[in-house]
Amino acid sequence: MTEKKMKVEFAPGAFDDFDGTQEELDSLQAEILSMFANLTPEELAERSQPVDIHQLIEDGEHDVVEKIVQAMSDNPTRTLQ
Repeated sequence: MTEKKMKVEFAPGAFDDFDGTQEELDSLQAEILSMFANLTPEELAERSQPVDIHQLIEDGEHDVVEKIVQAMSDNPTRTLQ
């Protein structure tokens, strides 16, 4: 039985806030694709860590929290699979 592998798709606008050259963006995207290339959903779940919004707030990461909340409110049915 072959295991289902992950498919990575970058959402429109995913890199709108990226501050770098096109070459750097291409490299970042290739690195992300490489990280997930041979992972099954189960392997990803095992490696994942929950995001602690309260800790981000305590750490002063208000811009990050705002972006997470906005992304989730833009599409409340969005899931990562």
